[in-house]
Amino acid sequence: MNFTNLRTFIDVLRTERDVAVITAPVDPYLEIAEIHRRVIEEGGPALLFTNVKGSPFPVATNLFGTSRRVDLAFGPKPEAIMNRLMKAKDTLIPPTPKALWNEKDLLFDLMKVGMKTLPHSQAPVLEVCDRNDPLSKLPALTSWQEDGGPFVTLPLVYTEHPDGNDHNLGMYRMQIFDGSTTGMHWQIHKGGGFHYHEAEKRNRPLPVTVYLGGPPALIASAIAPAPEHLPELLLTSLILGQKLPMADNPLGGHRLVAEAEFAICGEVAPHVRRPEGPFGDHYGYYSLQHDFPVFQVKHMFHRKDAIYPATIVGKPRQEDYYLGEFLQRLLSPAFPLVMPGVKQLWTYAETGFHPLAAAIVRESYSREALGSAFRILGEGQLSLTKFLILTDESVDLADFRSLLTTVLERFDPHTDLFIFNNTSHDTLDYTGLRLNHGSKAVLLGVGEPMRELPHTYEEGQMDGINDAKPYCAGCLVVSGAAYEEDPGLAERIVDRYGDKLSRWPLVVLADDTAIVDGQTPFLWTVFTRFNPATDIFAKSRVQKHHLSFELPIVIDARMKPGYPDELIPREDIVKLVSDRWKEYFS
Repeated sequence: MNFTNLRTFIDVLRTERDVAVITAPVDPYLEIAEIHRRVIEEGGPALLFTNVKGSPFPVATNLFGTSRRVDLAFGPKPEAIMNRLMKAKDTLIPPTPKALWNEKDLLFDLMKVGMKTLPHSQAPVLEVCDRNDPLSKLPALTSWQEDGGPFVTLPLVYTEHPDGNDHNLGMYRMQIFDGSTTGMHWQIHKGGGFHYHEAEKRNRPLPVTVYLGGPPALIASAIAPAPEHLPELLLTSLILGQKLPMADNPLGGHRLVAEAEFAICGEVAPHVRRPEGPFGDHYGYYSLQHDFPVFQVKHMFHRKDAIYPATIVGKPRQEDYYLGEFLQRLLSPAFPLVMPGVKQLWTYAETGFHPLAAAIVRESYSREALGSAFRILGEGQLSLTKFLILTDESVDLADFRSLLTTVLERFDPHTDLFIFNNTSHDTLDYTGLRLNHGSKAVLLGVGEPMRELPHTYEEGQMDGINDAKPYCAGCLVVSGAAYEEDPGLAERIVDRYGDKLSRWPLVVLADDTAIVDGQTPFLWTVFTRFNPATDIFAKSRVQKHHLSFELPIVIDARMKPGYPDELIPREDIVKLVSDRWKEYFS
């Protein structure tokens, strides 16, 4: 089924009994977010709040909070087309009459990709135009008590290059300052930020249109880790399986997505910044206040009965996990096309995506894997990957225990660990020494196994270590004093117990060994709490300008001074929601 707008998807969820309609009055300040978090943790339904304080618009959340709903939203056809397209490149180049005939069904599907323009009367988004502080009517959510204010959390931000060469559709959080002004959180790797940079060089404002709602495919395309020059509106059309309906803006400017719930139109002035944040983000911590560009709203179009879509982010797993899972499946067949030698690629939602990626690569000659690593780290948003793991073995990358075991069996510490300091970091990653700056590491595990890995800890007591548990074969998690009490503990483990622990290629120093109980707590804790250049320890020596390491490699993944606070709900809101729970779902 193709969903051309948000409401038809919600209607199907109603018939499937997979949406809960909450008619009780609810507050967009903290209360809706707490309800949402409990429901998604239980694998519960989508939520439609019809009585939101301070706004005439209902709020929809958790629309994509299970794998089942994501599959329902997009169906199997987009993945099938993408797989066929990648296979057809070998048969259609060069094109022959026979090859074209054999792929006629695929070519017919591709003829549907694109945009079509509708008259104003057939564009529901144009039903109402609000020029009077329109943002003041939106039920924008405040998700966490330390947030700088209410945020639009599911905005689809559309921009065009000042020269008209291309467009970008991205999802960048927007803090609402007043009825006509928001922040625009363009991070260093965002396509919209590139357009703004070009506009600033010309000392010109950048026109911006922000969509809320529309086809589910539009939301997916905005967050897709697509190759840099793949137009997101065309990806939307591909997922949708038909041309994307558009309409001319009667007030001038960008064409509008006809089936969107809202279209907020304005511009971002050059060289203007304003403090934005804090915000409880998808890393599971607060990103701190920093200066960002400012979006000035001129007018807002919306449907007469518009539904306001929102999402809540925080500690994994949240709604973005399930969308990310689908998008990686959809786009993974294209990675070998843009990055030859890369067979499969996976980024881990459990870490917030950028802190950790892994790939299966070709190793047809010695060290080819390293070339693939550089290719990955030079590709769009993947350039912000903090820790990259590569193998040439066929392994399920989503199963991190299996991947790590495979790599640690093959990893040669003298040649296969590379740490690069003074590199860029994701804006939301505060483990580096300053904003947007940090380091990267590449870990290779290719070829035949070179060691048998231990499965149980038998090395006995170590001073300063109060617990030790294996996460998987070859990876040991230990705990001791907090970093503030003993910042040198990781280094002492290497100095005093390196020989004793040499059977374990990887040792992780954490605040609590309970993280070994699951993939999500392990990945979230470890990879959001260390910077490779400052928090990896091992005995090493320089050999011909290369750092050669000895086992074990110790990662200090304890919380450290300067890291933002972990996201924890406010106690009185937790109690309020508990007390009202039956009222919500009566």
